[in-house]
Amino acid sequence: MEDFDRLYQAAYPKLLRTVYAVLGDHAAAEDCVQDAFVRAFKAWPRFRPERPPEAWLHQIAINGAISYRRHVRLRQVGELVRRLGRPGLEPDPSQALISGEVVAALGRLPVREAAAFVLRYYHGYNNREIAQATGVSERTVGARLAQARQRLVRDLGPAYGRLPTSPLPGVALGDGGDA
Repeated sequence: MEDFDRLYQAAYPKLLRTVYAVLGDHAAAEDCVQDAFVRAFKAWPRFRPERPPEAWLHQIAINGAISYRRHVRLRQVGELVRRLGRPGLEPDPSQALISGEVVAALGRLPVREAAAFVLRYYHGYNNREIAQATGVSERTVGARLAQARQRLVRDLGPAYGRLPTSPLPGVALGDGGDA
């Protein structure tokens, strides 16, 4: 179990940043990451290192984020139908400051595209590593990255300049991506 403790210490911050960027909600990201570690801990005795443990954890966490977002959307549709005709609540201004425009734009992307984008341009993983972490082909990763870039450019507009086309280790996503 010492191996799992070391893995937890090393991977938790990366997983949290990845899931937060995908969901745009810090509390939900923490919940998803904790759930991912619980699931991984339960499966740890059966884990076979066919791929890096961190990639395995990323897959579990991203799948958890997909499930979370699906659950939220189902709840939102029911809420919308229930309240049809009533004015909606104003968004919390503090939440807008915390999430930032780029994180919000990432949150509007399909989860798999957002995850690929964050893993590539925030963590600096290559397509092969992303493919291993998400359980898809490298070609699918490339397609998801291209789709994510197109949607972000359309969503964020020219105010953010050019979005990255190559990994930018250490550069925050919300800085405009002057690469």
